[in-house]
Formats: sequence, structure tokens, C-alpha cells
Amino acid sequence: MSAGRILTTHAGSLPRDPRLRPLFAAQSKGEAVDETEMRAAIEEATAATVDRQLSVGLDLINDGEQGRESFFTYVQHRMTGFGGKSERAFMADRIHFKEFAERSVAQAMAADRVSLMAAPRAVGEIAYTDAGRAAMTAECDRLNRVLAERTGFAGAFMTAPSPGIIAAAMQNDHYPDMASYIEALAQALRNEYRQAIGSGFLLQIDAPDLALERHTLFHGKPLEEFLGFVRAVLAAINRALEGLPQEKVRLHVCWGNYEGPHVFDVPLADIWDDVSTARAGYYLLSMANPRHAHEFKHFRDHALPEGATLIAGVIDTTTNYVEHPEVVADRIERIATAVGDPSRIMAGTDCGFETASGFVAVSPDVVWAKLEALTEGAALASQRLF
Repeated sequence: MSAGRILTTHAGSLPRDPRLRPLFAAQSKGEAVDETEMRAAIEEATAATVDRQLSVGLDLINDGEQGRESFFTYVQHRMTGFGGKSERAFMADRIHFKEFAERSVAQAMAADRVSLMAAPRAVGEIAYTDAGRAAMTAECDRLNRVLAERTGFAGAFMTAPSPGIIAAAMQNDHYPDMASYIEALAQALRNEYRQAIGSGFLLQIDAPDLALERHTLFHGKPLEEFLGFVRAVLAAINRALEGLPQEKVRLHVCWGNYEGPHVFDVPLADIWDDVSTARAGYYLLSMANPRHAHEFKHFRDHALPEGATLIAGVIDTTTNYVEHPEVVADRIERIATAVGDPSRIMAGTDCGFETASGFVAVSPDVVWAKLEALTEGAALASQRLF
């Protein structure tokens, strides 16, 4: 997708309406919530979030995930088979740096925050429910209603999780092995993948597992064991995407959307050969944060898959520093030079800004300033590249 300039987008989650945070926190714990109040708040928050995206000049937009408790645990409300509580493996860098770990744990215990470290586990057969299909359809219809009344954007996308992040964070007590669990999840998620594209959106598959799990579930294990997991996830995703247009699919890969040392992150070079086999037309990669900003160099010698676009993360989603537009432009230009063709570049963010309700590393007002810097920087880069 090229318009003779660098188009802009983001990775999906945006600051939630504060009214939603206590509701989602309660819902995630299985507590009763006022459904009428929640629906009204989601409706208003979706419209407001779309308007904010348009006001800062983003090209490809979404609903900011206003209707979800997190980027993946919401599936417990749309699928059968989940119950109890998982014991999520902790990120290796958070264990290694003890003082940092203590601070991180304290932040994670906030009362109005949806925890991704204590998600439900698989205790029965995973299957999409009729209620889940209704919720998914309503979500897409809501965004389409909002967009129908607005102009000034190039397109819209809807996110859905990779089966791998669910399998890694929502433990398996039912299926005989990890591969079987991943496959069951992928076939259930196919409902979401098809619905997003069928509703006229690009589909973004959020797959932090393809990098994050190296220093989480597979920390201390041989690299090849982790890569075996990556290949199993990608094979399942590709089967779930069969029959769907590849040019409508975005794959988002990251190393965990948290401020931390990240000293155990797997290099992009170790995973790219496998990641690039996804049936995706777009690859969204973290390329702004201090641990991975250098990895644009990888594309000097490794071409993107034929016809694919790189959505380069040029905004760090874990810091309240607002990038200068010139910094953003510089990042875009060097990435475009490495890829060799600016028409195959889009500018985005490293990850989302509130991937779980209540998990707020960047103040909401700063989020919008950072996204405005993104569009301003892309405009500068476009002047120089086209």
C-alpha cells in the first residue's frame, strides 16, 4: 500500500476510557458488571478514539481495542474451555534484575489493572461460541458505524491474537501437547480472522510470542527448541489464514511491551527466516526501542518477502519521551534505505499503548503527542524520500 508518501499507523491498543478500566478489571476476574453501562462506554470510547486518531493525522486506524480487556485474554469470553488461573512464566530480565523486579511486581498488582500474568488456563475443548461470534460481529459493526460517519483515513484494521501467545500465557491442562493446543486455538481464532477481513478491515495478528517467549517460556532452553515453537505457531496461523487474501494481513511481532532491560531478547536475525514465512502482506516490527533500534540493518542483506510491506516501529511505546519529528524522520529514512524502496515502508509504533486495560506505561496525553510526532516525522521523511 503506497500513496507516494510514508503512510502512518499504530500497533492497535490505545488509551482506554477511564470508565472502562474498573469494569474490565472486574470482568476479567469473573465478577458481575453492568453490561448496559459497559456497552455505552465502549461505544462512546470507540468514537472518541477514532476521532483522536484522525486529529493527529494517522492513515490506517482502528478502534483502539476499547472493547477488550486485553489484547488476548478477552478470548476467554468468546471461547469455551477456559477456567482457573495460569502461572505465567516471568520474563527473564525481570528476574535477573532484582530491584527492577520488585518495582514491576508492585505495578502489576494495581487494583484496576487486568493481569496478563494470571490469565485463565485451558481446562476443556477450545471452541468458538455463538455468543463469541455475536460479540465479534458487534465489535466490527461498531467500528464500521463510526467510520461511516468520518473521512480522512486510508483504511482501518482489526486486531486478533496469535494462537501462540494464548498457548504460552494461558496454560494447557486439556490437550495432549503444545502443538495440539496451538492448533485448536488457531482454528477457533480463524473465526476472528475471517470476520475482520469479511467486515472490510485489514487483519492484524498480534504475535509477541514469536519473539517474547524466547526469554519467557523458553528461557534457558536451546534456541532450536524455541524455534520449533515458532514454526508450530506460524504453521497453525497459516492454516487458519487459508483462503484469506494475504495482502489483507498484518503480522505484529515484538519482544514484550514493557519497560525493562530486555538483555535476554532474541535477535531479529535468529527468528526472521521463520517469521517471514507467515501468510502476511505486512510485517510490523519494533525498531524504535533502545534494544532493537539497530536491527533495521538486517534488511540490508535480507529482503522482505515478495510484495510485503514493512511497518516499522519508529515510536517507542514504553517511554514518556516524545520523539522529535526529525528523529522519527531519520528512523524512517534509514529503514527505507536498508529496505531499498520507500514505497515498501509504513511508519508505526513498536507496540500498543494499553495492551491490557490499566497497564499504562505512557500517560494518555503523551500518547497522542507521540502519535502526532509520528505523522509529522513521516511527512518530513516523505518529502526527502519521494
